[in-house]
This record gives sequence, C-alpha cells and structure tokens, in this order.
Amino acid sequence: MNVEEVIKYQMELSNSSAQEIISWATAHFGAANIALASSLGIEDQVLTDLLLKINPQIQIFTLDTGRLAQETYEVIERTNEKYHFKIELVLPDTKKVETLVNKYGPNLFYKSVEDRRKCCYVRKVEPLQKKLATLKAWICGLRKEQAITRSDVKQIEWDNTFNLVKLNPLVNWTKEEIWQYIKENNVPYNRLHDQGYPSIGCAPCTRAVKPGEDIRAGRWWWEMPEHKECGLHTKPKN
Repeated sequence: MNVEEVIKYQMELSNSSAQEIISWATAHFGAANIALASSLGIEDQVLTDLLLKINPQIQIFTLDTGRLAQETYEVIERTNEKYHFKIELVLPDTKKVETLVNKYGPNLFYKSVEDRRKCCYVRKVEPLQKKLATLKAWICGLRKEQAITRSDVKQIEWDNTFNLVKLNPLVNWTKEEIWQYIKENNVPYNRLHDQGYPSIGCAPCTRAVKPGEDIRAGRWWWEMPEHKECGLHTKPKN
C-alpha cells in the first residue's frame, strides 16, 4: 500500500468503529502481517481485548526496555492468563544498552532532551524498527485527547518513520469510553492507574500526576509538552 491509497482509505473509513477498522485491516493485510504494539496502557489493553475477540491470530508485542515498572510486568502476566495468549516481549540489543549506559550513565534521560532521546532510541525505537520490518501494518492505541502532539492523528495513516501503514482504531475514543469498556469487559489493567498514573512508560521516566494536570504530565515531567514523545510516534517535519 502506498501513501495515495492510505489517503483514500482515510476518507472511506473515517466513520468506522474500532472493530470495523480492525476487521478491515485483517481482511486487507492478513492477520500474520499486522501487530499491535502494546504499551500495556489502558488503550492497548482495550485493543488487546478487541483484537483477540475479532482475530486471535494477530500478533501482540510490547517493548521491554529493561526499565519497566514491576506493575507493568504483572499486567503482562495477568493478560496472558486471561486470554490464554502470549504477548511477545521485544528487547533492545544488549551490547548497545551496555555501551549507552557506560558512556552516558544509567540516568542519562534526566540530563537533557537529547540524552533522553538517545536512551529511547536504543531501548525502544531500534527494537521497534526491527519488529516492524516484518509487518505491513501496525496497530497503536493513540487517541487525539492524549497530548498536544497527537491532536491530528488519523484512524489510518502512512507512517513515514517506519514506512508502513499505521492504524489507530481508538483515535476518537474518550478516556471515559476506554474505562467503561475495561470495566464492562473485565479487561486487566495496570494497577498504577489506580495510583494516579494515567500514562505509564519506563519507571524512572513516569510519575503520578496531580489533580488537574494533563494526562501525560507524568511522562518526562521535566520536559516541555511539545518534546514528550520517545520517537515511536513522532512525525517527521516537512
């Protein structure tokens, strides 16, 4: 599929439900050529439930950076047990992590945006690149209301960074709709959400948010909002 075809399908599928987007993608690309890149957040847990009900052959993987919270590993286990499914753990190159940490220190992400992005690149972007190279499309849990950097996300896009189709079935869902689905379908979720963590990433780069703060205020809280992406969902500038 090329960029022109993606634009055509953007219009055709603009009023489609999340289930319809997933069913279309499965029919169009084949289940073996699609995967959900799960962060184990509430959106991706909803997508996991939807995907496994629609077609359990679709792959689901998560990036295990080596710095995740214990609560995140717990939700992986509970999800696997509930659905009798195994989420694939994609890990970074050990040698590159060793070089990074020895050169810049174990907490380099606090020093500057540039150093934090170096860490994200080795631990997240490179492993994702390797995985996506085997696929024709990837599914993400992005929603427009999550952040200023995601306000123009579409249900189906051409990903210029990784050169494949990117599907965002929940793009128009609200936080309330996500939680309603989780409660009604008994979907496992990270217990850190009950402790004031609306968005969860690596443990050292995530904190609880205060009442009234933006839902991504706890991610890289020492940085400006426009910098708060790790490189997985950053669109190249024209």
